[in-house]
Order: sequence, then structure tokens, then C-alpha cells
Amino acid sequence: MQSGFTINDQGLLNNYAIEPQMYVDDAERAGFTPFAEKLNGRLAMIGFVSLLTIEVLTRHGLIWWLSNL
Repeated sequence: MQSGFTINDQGLLNNYAIEPQMYVDDAERAGFTPFAEKLNGRLAMIGFVSLLTIEVLTRHGLIWWLSNL
């Protein structure tokens, strides 16, 4: 394993002699990917449960809310 620094022939310390290993994440995050489908499903479930909670707490349904805006 390399130590991350070197000493040159004049005895000077060089802390930046070794560059960190770079990598690129090749996973696609747009379009019809499994990640996008899971996120969309989870957000839909949160919205549906929120709507049911509001209807139970206010004792009015979605149609009542839409007609009284």
C-alpha cells in the first residue's frame, strides 16, 4: 500500500503526489428503470394513504374537497 506522500531528492515532502482513485457510477437514473418504478410506487402509496387519512379526519371525501374549492 502506498502511503499518500513522497519525499523528493531535496528532502521536501509532497502530500499530493498520489491522486485518489476516481470512479463513475454507470447506473441509469432516468427513464423506466427499476429505481424510477420503485420511487413512483412508493410516492403513490404515500399519496393514497395521505388521502385516506385526510378523509377520515375531516369526514369529507375527495369529491367534496374538489367541489368546494
